Amino acid sequence: MTVRAAVAGASGYAGGELLRLLLGHPEVEIGALTGNSNAGQPLGALQPHLGPLAERVLEPTEASRLAGHDVVFLALPHGESAEVARELGPEVLVVDCGADFRLRQAADWEAFYGSPHAGTWPYELPELPGAREALRGSKRVAVPGCYPTAVSLALFPAYAAGLVAPEAVIVAASGTSGAGKAAKPHLLGSEVMGSMSPYGVGGGHRHTPEMTQNLSAVAGESVSVSFTPTLAPMPRGILATCTAPVPSPAWTRRRRAPRTRRRCATSRSRGCCPRGSGPRPPPCTGPTSRSCNSPTTRRPAGLSSSPPSTNLTKGTAGGAVQSMNVALGLPEELGLPTTGVAP
Repeated sequence: MTVRAAVAGASGYAGGELLRLLLGHPEVEIGALTGNSNAGQPLGALQPHLGPLAERVLEPTEASRLAGHDVVFLALPHGESAEVARELGPEVLVVDCGADFRLRQAADWEAFYGSPHAGTWPYELPELPGAREALRGSKRVAVPGCYPTAVSLALFPAYAAGLVAPEAVIVAASGTSGAGKAAKPHLLGSEVMGSMSPYGVGGGHRHTPEMTQNLSAVAGESVSVSFTPTLAPMPRGILATCTAPVPSPAWTRRRRAPRTRRRCATSRSRGCCPRGSGPRPPPCTGPTSRSCNSPTTRRPAGLSSSPPSTNLTKGTAGGAVQSMNVALGLPEELGLPTTGVAP
């Protein structure tokens, strides 16, 4: 089975990561590459690490250039995917790496993004209950945000098992590539090196409603989320520390709760950290996600890390390729390396 794939937004970080993974996918042939502001430039001038595609020239992001492919990946700024997707036929698998179709509630989209809601597509996070079934055979897929990927994978086992109260507190550090490739003064090396800075605090970060949506769906009740993101002096990676309290009655009934929590985490994620340790962002890089729970506190702590970054691999490009595989009936991890690199 050969799948012909186009990438819109190939000049950005997410687009470049998509192409890096697709180059190693045995069933994918890379077709059109588009990038509006960089149309006419060779890809090698913008993504020098993608040697096999260096001579390819970027085209304008127009539906006519994307048509005729089996799969179209949209690695576009938030709010721009819906217009392009409307012009692509129902026979094309469209995988949106932006936020346009992630949220179920129109009010949440309008409050956090300030434009009309485009709708909701099947949501790519296969590890969540029922997600694989929704993805199989779908022609429209919404890829989760980077922070929601880390947080959902860290906490959903505890919520699915009914072990914790619907009050999550998340503190997460992300690398600067999560802010995109456009030049921004606060992302200059001289501004970032040697410091960490919070942003989007007080419930203002756009990924907050997505976290609430995911955890509430698993818990079967509304989960409140207190989220504090911080910018870390590293190019890639997210390290999310996620906690939720154990209610006293539940703790009394479950005297073996610490062991239950740890078993829950190890059975529902790709791996669990050794007792007392946690995952790390780079230099230990690899695309899988991990979670582990503290066995000694009444407020279990989930640690989630997905280098070479939740914000580029598992949380964007790797998630998009994984969802394509599921939607097309291919082996889920095809084209997704699980071995990291160091240093």
